[in-house]
Amino acid sequence: RVQSAICQLFRESLYSQGFVEIHTPKLIAGESESGAGVFTTDYFGTTACLAQSPQLYKQMAISSDLDRVFEIGPVFRAENSNTRRHLCEFTGLDLEMAINEHYMETLEVVHNMFKHIFENLETRWAKELEVIRTQYESEPVTFTDEPCVLHWPEAMEILKEKGFDMGDELGDLTGAMELALGAAVKEKYCTDFFMLDKYPSNIRPFYTMPDPADTRFSNSYDMFIRGQEICSGAQRCHDPDLVTEIINQKGIEIGDGLKTYIESFRHGVSPHAGAGIGLERVVFLYLGLDNVRKASMFPRDPNRCAP
Repeated sequence: RVQSAICQLFRESLYSQGFVEIHTPKLIAGESESGAGVFTTDYFGTTACLAQSPQLYKQMAISSDLDRVFEIGPVFRAENSNTRRHLCEFTGLDLEMAINEHYMETLEVVHNMFKHIFENLETRWAKELEVIRTQYESEPVTFTDEPCVLHWPEAMEILKEKGFDMGDELGDLTGAMELALGAAVKEKYCTDFFMLDKYPSNIRPFYTMPDPADTRFSNSYDMFIRGQEICSGAQRCHDPDLVTEIINQKGIEIGDGLKTYIESFRHGVSPHAGAGIGLERVVFLYLGLDNVRKASMFPRDPNRCAP
């Protein structure tokens, strides 16, 4: 019921902000996420993949003059991750939007959407939350009125003060680092929900826009509840020549799927940004559950493919 409520509130907020719901294919010709494992299957004599996200298709929707789009649908990740917060199949809440001046416009839209979810869960679904909280103790998520956005250098300083060795400061965060950062942000800014901006380019997918001031970093962000990631996003690279260059730098083969994606930008596309959210992870962290599998009716992990 809480899953259903979050999907309903996600739709309500985005419809009110001018979005259109789309439905993209889950059988695709190639990988949609560099770095994420992919399931493959025979497709009438050729190899197809189960979509790791609707990423390429929601960007192509922007190039077709749908300025703001979202989708709720299954996401597949062939990653042998046996942790309490990973699934091989989950429900993705995805959005993409054209931007006018800066990708902060997207952060504001997503912040408004999460505010709508957090506020209405506690009022319109108070009865359901009360029942759940008799077994799994949790408090309502605290959040700021305006987006709470940390930049990568500030996060590095906080983590070094907490005793972490950040090396060259261009590596990804571990789970322990994220939890420590979340605790520090809660203490400093009095919020459970925050955004971390300007991730290093080398740990982000090929479609991420590099920071024009320093290409070691990117116009990308993650969002966190209680020190754990629930959402990843970025301004996308809408220049076909630049995205081709980045794909080649990352050593990715440009197959038919990527060729079509790149060509969709050649006749002009608005600068755009977006985000992908894991539904089960939002439920898991909002309700203070001890395992993401408890937020899924029929969880799929490396050891479970039934019922």
